[in-house]
Amino acid sequence: MPLSLPDLPSPVSLRRLLPGASFVGCGEVIVNDATDDSRLVTEDSVFAAICGTTFDGREFATDAVTSGCSAVLTDRPLPNVTVPQCIVPNVRAAYSKICNAVSGKPTSRLQIAGVTGTNGKTTTAWMLRSILDASDRKCGLLGTIEYSDGNVTSPASLTTPGPRSVFQWFRRMVENGCRHAAIELSSHALSQDRIAGTPLAAAIITNVTQDHFDYHSDFETYLAAKSKILDYVVKDGIVAINLDDPGSAELCDTATAAGHRVVSFAITQSADVNAEILDENANGSRFRLSTTGLAPAATPSEVEITIALPGRHNILNCLGAAAAALHMGATLADVQSGLENLAIVPGRLEPIDCGQEFPVFIDYAHTDDALRRVVDSLKSLTTGRVFCVFGAGGDRDRSKRPLLGEAASHADFAIVTSDNPRTEEPLGIIEEIVAGFPHGYASFQVEPDRRRAIEFAIAEAQPGDCVLIGGKGHESDQLVGTDRLPFDDRLVAREILARRQSTFELEQSTTAKTATTTSQ
Repeated sequence: MPLSLPDLPSPVSLRRLLPGASFVGCGEVIVNDATDDSRLVTEDSVFAAICGTTFDGREFATDAVTSGCSAVLTDRPLPNVTVPQCIVPNVRAAYSKICNAVSGKPTSRLQIAGVTGTNGKTTTAWMLRSILDASDRKCGLLGTIEYSDGNVTSPASLTTPGPRSVFQWFRRMVENGCRHAAIELSSHALSQDRIAGTPLAAAIITNVTQDHFDYHSDFETYLAAKSKILDYVVKDGIVAINLDDPGSAELCDTATAAGHRVVSFAITQSADVNAEILDENANGSRFRLSTTGLAPAATPSEVEITIALPGRHNILNCLGAAAAALHMGATLADVQSGLENLAIVPGRLEPIDCGQEFPVFIDYAHTDDALRRVVDSLKSLTTGRVFCVFGAGGDRDRSKRPLLGEAASHADFAIVTSDNPRTEEPLGIIEEIVAGFPHGYASFQVEPDRRRAIEFAIAEAQPGDCVLIGGKGHESDQLVGTDRLPFDDRLVAREILARRQSTFELEQSTTAKTATTTSQ
């Protein structure tokens, strides 16, 4: 049965909710709603004047007042604002807490696991949901691919949505009978306090390498943003950390110093959750998962698991999800069932099979670490050549472009193409990528047209080879200039493969008929 929540609207006292706040023009503010968009204000709502990287919300305060808001949340008194003002030092964090409160505090009814890391967030969150669902613990999900309230799913617009959306989804989860939730937490979301006040039963840190340096400036700042997930872990919660990743391992001491229980996971070294790899191929992996002190008493401490997702990085994702799930009440049998039931994670080494004699995978890998891991995994599982189609996003962190080139050079042949060029010139982006190829590396082709690049790779591949199409994964469009054009790597690859197979079958049929006629 769904747990009860207060009926909405539910009046919230900002003086009680934010005891450190001061007020201008009043001694108290009571609100029923909150928004940081001046176009969405309603009567009895508070407008959060957030100073962002592109817009300063304080400049829209008078618009919000004109549209009917009853109060403004700001970090300093604003002139010409005729409604009460609530003054706080951190508007983002206060806004998140208000959004939780006006939604009926759904986080108090959910056991929530947060997943952060440069790579692997989506796959780990999907694995965790699958395990919890297998244990009859209905689980909602907020992440890069979709938002789910346990019954209904919606395509995601951001990895971690804004506070208003986050807590509305949490409320829907509770109303639909969810007791658990998995949420991907991007470095932007953590830096911007989008889930302030949210208690996490478990935090999973998959890895910390390089991404978003256009926003975070350097690795230290980026790592600090990731470490903010520790602020939300409850007293009896856990922090699951990947010991095989140096960046994640750096946070072990930080988490311990903060009083959290660290649960380590790894393949190459001793940890609380370990995997012994028994078999690997392009169709998946088989491994023995063992735990130390996590499984419920009087139950086995190890289990053999076969997953449909290839690559050692996916085994590590399994271990992180298992650590959180076991802490949240699942058993090793649930872990086994949940992981084995997960056939694919959209756009994460997703196979495209049209009967061709070589595997084709679509993957979201858009950082050098992710691309290198995926290429190296496929190299170890492929008897022939690995072709890698990839690019880099425009109007984003330029420093990672040559790093992507170096990572792709691990493939036998690289096809450098457009990703989402946005307002940049595609050839300019490609030139910066190519600069990262090792000296003397000549096994690459430049093709700015992404469809033609995919066609080239598939046309060149022979039995025993493998084609990786990286960078966009589940995305169904391509951002060119200011336009959003339909483009799904999965559909494009399937179309090209189907045409190739049709041609191949026609040639085989013609050859067979010719042979029959000749023999007669």
